Amino acid sequence: VQLQAFGGGLVQAGGSLRVSCVASRAITSVFNQYDMGWYRQAPGKQRELVAIITPSGSTNYADSVKGRFTISRDNSKKAVSLRMSSLEPDDTAVYYCNAKRGVNMYWGQGTQVTVSS
Repeated sequence: VQLQAFGGGLVQAGGSLRVSCVASRAITSVFNQYDMGWYRQAPGKQRELVAIITPSGSTNYADSVKGRFTISRDNSKKAVSLRMSSLEPDDTAVYYCNAKRGVNMYWGQGTQVTVSS
């Protein structure tokens, strides 16, 4: 496993949650050179980009989560996190961690986030 995701769970609408991802093996030594991102896939829908953070710390967010979600990375811990607030039922999905560097791309196993109304 190159990326291990954890966190997630069940939360009421308006609540907050954090998902995190830790890199291992081949990614570890060059983690700070990877673009790290979070994607999500809701039932019956395509996987979509939620947020991405570059090695320099620049971030980009999907319009639907701007102002509510914050992505961050800790290169010393080989970790990336997504802090989600003001959660809505439409945020319900499996959230996947992603690492990309050139032609190399890795996915985490996904973690379920369920927002109840």
